[in-house]
Amino acid sequence: MTNTRQGQQSKMDAGHWPEKRAKLDNGDEGQKTGSYLKEGEDMAGTMEVIFSVNEEVGALAKALRLFESHKINLTHIESRPSKRNRDQYEFFVRFDPNAAGVKPALEALRSSAASVQVHSRDTTTEDSDHADAGTFPWFPRKISDLDRFANQILSYGSELDSDHPGFTDAVYRARRKEFADIAFNYKHGQPIPRVEYTEQEINTWRQIFTELRKLYPTHACREHNYVFPLLMENCGFREDNIPQLEDVSNFLKDCTGFTLRPVAGLLSSRDFLAGLAFRVFHSTQYIRHHSKPLYTPEPDVCHELLGHAPLFADPSFAQFSQEIGLASLGAPDDFVMKLATLYWFTVEFGLCRQDGEVKAYGAGLLSSFGELQYCLTDKPDIRPFEPEKISVTKYPITEYQPIYFVADSFQDAKEKVRTWSHSIPRPFSVHYNPYTQSVEILDNKDHIVNLAANIKGDFDILVDALQKVKM
Repeated sequence: MTNTRQGQQSKMDAGHWPEKRAKLDNGDEGQKTGSYLKEGEDMAGTMEVIFSVNEEVGALAKALRLFESHKINLTHIESRPSKRNRDQYEFFVRFDPNAAGVKPALEALRSSAASVQVHSRDTTTEDSDHADAGTFPWFPRKISDLDRFANQILSYGSELDSDHPGFTDAVYRARRKEFADIAFNYKHGQPIPRVEYTEQEINTWRQIFTELRKLYPTHACREHNYVFPLLMENCGFREDNIPQLEDVSNFLKDCTGFTLRPVAGLLSSRDFLAGLAFRVFHSTQYIRHHSKPLYTPEPDVCHELLGHAPLFADPSFAQFSQEIGLASLGAPDDFVMKLATLYWFTVEFGLCRQDGEVKAYGAGLLSSFGELQYCLTDKPDIRPFEPEKISVTKYPITEYQPIYFVADSFQDAKEKVRTWSHSIPRPFSVHYNPYTQSVEILDNKDHIVNLAANIKGDFDILVDALQKVKM
């Protein structure tokens, strides 16, 4: 079997390739312009402010006049009862952060409002004069907010590097654009459009599917092996069929609440990880070039469905993945990169110990015939799972990993990541509300008391259930 790297340059996310990381570290997200971005959706040039005012006649008008007097054009306004104080209203406004009067307007607002939070997509240019406890990088607060950055891509799916196997194949490039267009036009809540794969594409899938199935019983973790037959039964995982993202997404939602979302190109680490916080996985839909079925320079549908999908159906792994996503919300850039590195060594290339043996659970391994064999030999350096060390470990992207980290279990890994994430310097904690599919910021007593009350209700249900089991 060939030693070419299949699935190895897999993603930091479904749309962020590691080879783009140097640009991201320099604050350059390589954002596309022109026909790939709709007018008014340039999130990199957006600042949002959430502020509360006491309930009184003309309170909102007074606050809005502050922006008007400083010549700031508000592009969006929302209002709602405050979650902080029942006697206050909370307002959400969006505007261009490059306006000359932003700094004095925010200073005036802080002096009159009960509370002010500033969210900015552009963390590299944010005014350091008001980078305080009320200022932090923008992040989605509700699941539909993912629409707002889904197309802030680093390159379109049909734009291939010169060394890509399909670079000179006009038919393949046109096909890649079809898939990219589907993802670009997708919005939250819509069914993922179905595609009819060609016989050539199915044949490529067949070769990969057949080879990997031979290794799964002996090399994959028990969770993957438990779910895989269910995917075959319910989602059309067969040698002669490439499953549809919509079918797999519905299956995952029934199992753990995770869903798939098609992606048109490269996303930044921050944006991809934010999706995980809502149990949303940005997934590619195209397949690799037929000339090299056991190699792909970027994630494709084989990597997504054979590597990632089975584990997202496992409750413990789903929770672990979401923990990484939640930890990224509002985190400084350097910690986002540390979390992205954690993601690389776990969700992509993680190993775990089961019944005294080491097994693979990372999607980069489970979708790579060559590295799935290699990772369980005595050639790589196998180290214990320690998030603080993992997060700063360097790794190659063009060869098999020289280092892997082994977790005792998903639960153990989740608890260690959660403990490590407490070191992230942000002035709040976050909680995901599955009923509203929104993220709640825990930064005051009322928020914490409300969460504690909900937890107490769940605990009472648990106690009642245990008592009935004893009976």
